[in-house]
Amino acid sequence: MSTADVAIDRTAQGERARRLTEMVFRMRELGIVMALLLLIAVTAILEPRFIEFDSLKDLARNASIIAIIAAGQTMVILTRNIDLSVGSVLGLTAFFCGDLLSNHNTPIVVAIVLCVLMGAACGVVNGVLTTFGRVPALVVTLGTMYVFRGIAFVYTDGRQINAETLPDSFLNIGTGTVAGIPTIFLIAFVVVLIVGLYLANYRSGRELYAIGSNDAAAKLAGIRVDRRVVAAFVACGALAGLGGALYAARFGTVDATAGTGYELTVISAAVVGGVAITGGVGSVYGAAIGAVLLGCITSSLIVLRIDSFWQQAAVGALLIAAIAFDRLVGLRLDAALRQRSARRA
Repeated sequence: MSTADVAIDRTAQGERARRLTEMVFRMRELGIVMALLLLIAVTAILEPRFIEFDSLKDLARNASIIAIIAAGQTMVILTRNIDLSVGSVLGLTAFFCGDLLSNHNTPIVVAIVLCVLMGAACGVVNGVLTTFGRVPALVVTLGTMYVFRGIAFVYTDGRQINAETLPDSFLNIGTGTVAGIPTIFLIAFVVVLIVGLYLANYRSGRELYAIGSNDAAAKLAGIRVDRRVVAAFVACGALAGLGGALYAARFGTVDATAGTGYELTVISAAVVGGVAITGGVGSVYGAAIGAVLLGCITSSLIVLRIDSFWQQAAVGALLIAAIAFDRLVGLRLDAALRQRSARRA
């Protein structure tokens, strides 16, 4: 067999592996949807008010912010990195947005855009330190998580933004509806759709998968790995900034502690939704479904008056199960591909 034939055969094997992996994780996304429907059904049987329209709208609103930030986190995780600073970025930008609207009479659109830009700037810091500083993303973003939270505490100086000081038109973004559908949910839907189309149809989006699968091979293929990784962190920060603005609109009351713990919820949503923590596999749609599932679990446990400890334990158990599933699937796929290669040889 010639060298060209070997290269073609390896390319075909890689394509088959990719298709097999995608098929497995599509099945996993379907399983998550089934689990979500089952959870809703069981909770509705125990507490019929859970499926009332107002209750479902609140569930959609609460999951929307997580879904938006999870969309950005997905891009980072696909490159085999992680961003632990998104909760702090959300808190910083949420107060920044409230301050602009309450104390400086800034137009709503301008305030939201500035929040997105502030989040993107935080993403630049994370991306540059990770790629050009050659420091693991886990270490970098753990540090910036505390740095950004510290900046938020200094900036707020003990102040708090209250709903009565914010414009009604801004609060309506978080609490209002369009044709009966929560406005914030529609925004999240558009964001997830755009990110999903970008990852699936644009070369730079597909390159994130290649980087996460094998960054060394991606470099040999001519992919500008450092640039793509920085761009992923910038996008993640920008969406966290958007999430901060929407958080202010959703809850109205904002202080320096806003968004505490969101980073783990966002990562859990992405991983539970099928985004492999080892990179290169997953979709933003699965991450969004994971956000809805986690929100539904929290809401159902509250409705059923179950202690908050078990809410956190349920999320933790789901995260462990998802990571274990990823590992099991990875091992099974590797074994299957090795057997195929051996038979062809």
